[in-house]
Amino acid sequence: MLSLPLIESPEHFPPVETALDDPDGLLAYGFTLSIELLLGAYYRGIFPWYSDGDPVLWWSPNPRAAFFTEQFSPSKSLRKQLRKADFKVSINQNFAAVIKGCSDPRKDQSGTWITEEMQLAYIDLHRAGYAHSVEVWQQEQLVGGLYGVSLGRLFFGESMFHTATDASKVALCYLVSICRSAGFPMIDCQLPNPHLSSLGAETVSRNEFLDYLYQWRDQSVPADMWQPRWLPTHRW
Repeated sequence: MLSLPLIESPEHFPPVETALDDPDGLLAYGFTLSIELLLGAYYRGIFPWYSDGDPVLWWSPNPRAAFFTEQFSPSKSLRKQLRKADFKVSINQNFAAVIKGCSDPRKDQSGTWITEEMQLAYIDLHRAGYAHSVEVWQQEQLVGGLYGVSLGRLFFGESMFHTATDASKVALCYLVSICRSAGFPMIDCQLPNPHLSSLGAETVSRNEFLDYLYQWRDQSVPADMWQPRWLPTHRW
């Protein structure tokens, strides 16, 4: 850890090209999370990822995963689920519950990387208008959702969860629809994995990701885009 830069303010972030190759993308470390640090990180294509009890680790992997909104298309089975309209979907109605749902350990995991410190930091970021959630409801119960950060016309996905089959996938479909309507070209998914690939995520190089970042991070969006509301049914 001593060979990495210590981050105490956004100005301390080094160029992402200096990130380690092993482990892939590890760039720097620190001991605090704040709105200022988080915004400074995302603006540079960096995100925090660490375990409870560890320092805050800052990453910019190469390659990384992304959904391109104009190319995204749900699978036939998911389209069928969407047409059934079993779920109701909202945006920014209960951010805290979504991040809590995402933090609950999965069946094959004993812990979570979404620490209490991280939850509180992103709730602060949500209150400041930068972090957003999509919620999926069934019989008035929250059964899935996702959250992430938006800067300009880019969305940086953080995590998703479900307690009902396909609920997180439904949240993703609605997020893509929202972003595509507002002219977002891409939704960042950070690290590639088979699950994201099965949903249509593509692998892009860090340089390609940065090209999109620099072009779209300062673009304006509709004033009411992230207003808390229930979303109309989208049947794809």
